[in-house]
Amino acid sequence: MAVAIKLPKMSDTMEEGVIVSWQVKVGDEIKSGDILAEVETDKATMDLDNYEKGTVLHLNAEEGDTIPIDSVIAIVGTKGEDFADLLTAAPAVKEDAPAEEEVKTPEAPTAQPAAPIAAPVVSSPSTSNGRVLASPLAKKMAADKGLDINQISGSGEGGRVVKKDIENFTPSVGSTVTGVESFTTVPVSQMRKTIARRLGESKFTAPHFYLTMEIRMDNAIAARKQMNEYSEVKISMNDVIVKAASIALQRHPKINAAWMGDHIRMNNHIHVGVAMAVDEGLLVPVVRFADSKSLSQISTEVKAYSVKAKDKKLQPSDWEGNTFTISNLGMFGIEEFTAIINSPDACIMAVGAAKETVVVDNGEMKVGNVMKVTLSCDHRVVDGVVGSQFLQTFKALMENPVKLLV
Repeated sequence: MAVAIKLPKMSDTMEEGVIVSWQVKVGDEIKSGDILAEVETDKATMDLDNYEKGTVLHLNAEEGDTIPIDSVIAIVGTKGEDFADLLTAAPAVKEDAPAEEEVKTPEAPTAQPAAPIAAPVVSSPSTSNGRVLASPLAKKMAADKGLDINQISGSGEGGRVVKKDIENFTPSVGSTVTGVESFTTVPVSQMRKTIARRLGESKFTAPHFYLTMEIRMDNAIAARKQMNEYSEVKISMNDVIVKAASIALQRHPKINAAWMGDHIRMNNHIHVGVAMAVDEGLLVPVVRFADSKSLSQISTEVKAYSVKAKDKKLQPSDWEGNTFTISNLGMFGIEEFTAIINSPDACIMAVGAAKETVVVDNGEMKVGNVMKVTLSCDHRVVDGVVGSQFLQTFKALMENPVKLLV
């Protein structure tokens, strides 16, 4: 008996997915455990496993199609079997635009501009109820060339403007063209949609306030250099920051909390999310129990996450469960910025670059390295004093990194 295979919910926030590539074709014999397709979710590109046995009778989507969850994407059964009934209730695939479009003819202006840019003289194109008939390709070509499609006569059926009409159209000699306005439409990936939704919810529902502090980095820079002389894994300054933040969270548990609507969740464990930039947005894999891990362990884990993030191989278990987040743009030369809280966390810490500058020690000016950090706090959970105390502890750990080892 034929079976309809539906697109499952592959992450906790997934509402639709994109078929990146099919790993099977119609007529293939498949069994449980085979991979049907690669699917782009709101978090990553993941393999879609098959749990049916039989012949692939039908694939209900093309590569690149966006499919809502629980939609029929394939039919598996016995060769020659009728499966039409299984497709009757299948939701339609989302399309970017209809195959045939029409453009409204703009209303005539009430007054002529003092210095018109162009006034080409051509025969009127065919219209239907005030609309210019044009193929989608013709409209795109006209837009790319900066042409007014309303001024172009169509040679297609019913006076429809087609590709060759655009190619053969020449504006009048008296036209003055100073430039071409154009734009490119970029499809929004599932990941970007989710990032936009979650950050919008966080920014406009959580009352943010910000606390910025300067930290002397000379000792941390020297300590990292010494550590890397002995460590088998290269330790980055971000690894040191993750470790220092996790120790500070131990001492200030009110920061390691979350707003849950009708109650505040005080987390007894410390899972530090590390924001990572990828082509389609921002991913936040989680270093679990960061306070109990060594700098070498943190470094190894973060490097592995970085590779998986770039390859879109992060799994839900990698990015879920953070209790605090760090966003570091110091490696890009950014000295100071504010970050949007990674909900439901109560706080996120934005880390800038360590900058060599003039500092004052005991009334004397000398050269030193300074780093600025900004703590974004959800005022429903954290008050200014609590956030300030956390930053003071973090500052003390970074300026005396030997404290991280005891």
